[in-house]
Amino acid sequence: LQMCAYMAEREGKVLYISGEESTFQIKMRGERLGALHDNLYLMSETDMEAIETHAVALKPSLLVIDSIQSIFCPEISSAPGSVSQVRESTAHILSLTKRNGISTFIIGHVTKDGSLAGPRVLEHMVDTVLYFEGDPSGQYRILRAIKNRFGSTNEIGLFEMETKGLKDVPDAAKVFLDERPLDVSGSVVVSTIEGTRPFLVEVQALVCSSALMQPRRTAEGIDIRRIQLLLAVLEKRAGMLLGNCDVYMKTAGGLTVNEPAVDLGLAVALASSFRDCPVDNHTVIVGEVGLSGEVRAVAQADRRIMEAEKRGFKRMILPKGNHKTISVKTGLDLIGVETVSEVLNML
Repeated sequence: LQMCAYMAEREGKVLYISGEESTFQIKMRGERLGALHDNLYLMSETDMEAIETHAVALKPSLLVIDSIQSIFCPEISSAPGSVSQVRESTAHILSLTKRNGISTFIIGHVTKDGSLAGPRVLEHMVDTVLYFEGDPSGQYRILRAIKNRFGSTNEIGLFEMETKGLKDVPDAAKVFLDERPLDVSGSVVVSTIEGTRPFLVEVQALVCSSALMQPRRTAEGIDIRRIQLLLAVLEKRAGMLLGNCDVYMKTAGGLTVNEPAVDLGLAVALASSFRDCPVDNHTVIVGEVGLSGEVRAVAQADRRIMEAEKRGFKRMILPKGNHKTISVKTGLDLIGVETVSEVLNML
C-alpha cells in the first residue's frame, strides 16, 4: 500500500484490487500509514471479469492484485485458490496488462516451506518473482529477487518495520553492530553477503555446562545443523570437550545467516564462550570450515574487506587461499589462516 501511494504520487493512477479486505479496511490501514493519494483507487473484488472491466475503464499506470489466490474466473467451476483458478486468473491478468500497457504486481501466498503457493507455471508466466522475507518476531524484512527477466537477481533490499509501516535501511552495519557489547566472550563480527551486498553481523554464542542427559542446542538466525557440525569439528580437531555443554547461538538484529563463509566466525564464537576469552573488538572473521578443520576460501573477499575497512575495523582473519589473491589496497591487517586451530591459538 505504501508503494502504491508512492507510485500514485509520481506515475499517475494506481488501481489496488483486494480480494481479502474491504475498501474500508484498506482505507483505515492507508490512513494509519499515511499511504493514501487522490490517484490511488481502491477496489474490493474477486471476480476476474469485473476486475478487467474496471481496469480497462480506469487505464491505471499500475495495477496491484492482492492476492491471486482470492481471484476467480466465473467460467471455471473450481474454488478460488485452486490450481486451475490461479492459472486461468493469471493468464487473464497477463492478457489485460499486455493489451493495455499496464504494469502489474500480483501478490501471492507462500507455503510453509517458503515457496510460492499454487502451480509452478505461475512463476514461469510472470517477468519477476520477489520474495518478502523476515522473522515474524523481528523488525527487519528482506526483499529478494528470485527471478528477473530485466535485471539482476543478486541484489536485496533491507527494510525495518515501524509503527508507520516499512522504512528502508540504507546502513545495515549500523543496525546489526550498534549495540554490540565490547570485551565479552562469545561475541564475534562476521562478514556475510546477501546478493552482492556485504553485511557485517554480530554472532553471539553462549556455552555452559549442562545438568541434562542430553545437552541443549539452540540457534536463532543460524541453521542448527551447522552449529552441530562445527561443535563436532571443534571437539575432534581442537580438543574442546563440548559434548556435555549447553550451546546457544543467535545473530544480532534477527538476520538469518546461511552463507558457509560465516563458519569460521561461528566456530570462534563457540570457542570464545567455552574458554571465556573475548575476541578483539576490531576484528572481523570470515571463512568456510571443512570437516578436517581446514579453512576454505570464500567468494567476493575484496567486497568483504572494503566493507570492514569502511566500518572502522582494523583486522580481518580470512582463509589463506583468499589472502594470496587480494586485489584491493587496504589498511586492514589481513591474517591468512589454514586451520581452525590456528585461529583459536590467537585468542
